[in-house]
Amino acid sequence: MKTWKLVSGILSTVLFLVVAFQSCAAGVADAIAGQGGTGGGAGILVGILMLSGGIVSISTRGSQKKGGDIALIVLYGLAALIGFAGFGIYKDLIVWSIWCLVCAALAFVSSRKK
Repeated sequence: MKTWKLVSGILSTVLFLVVAFQSCAAGVADAIAGQGGTGGGAGILVGILMLSGGIVSISTRGSQKKGGDIALIVLYGLAALIGFAGFGIYKDLIVWSIWCLVCAALAFVSSRKK
C-alpha cells in the first residue's frame, strides 16, 4: 500500500492544478451566464481537499498507524461528497469526485490491512 499512497498522492497534487483551472473557468462561465451555479466553488473545494489528501498520502505512506488512513478517508470522502453534490455545469467534477471516492476506498482498505 506504500506504493499506492505515493502514486495517489502525486496524482492528486498534480490533478489539483487541473481541477483548480477548470473550476475557475466554470466559475467564470457561471458568472457570465448568470445562472447562480455552484460548480466553480465546489470544484475549488474539491481541488483543495485533493491537494490536502495528496500531501497527507505522501507524508504518511510509511506510517504503521491508522491515523493517516483515517485522515485520507475523511479528506477524499468529503471531496467526493462535495463534488457529487455541487457539480452544476462543471460535469468534469464528477470524474474528479470518482477519483476521490476511489482514493477514499483504497485508504479504507489500507486501514483494514494494518
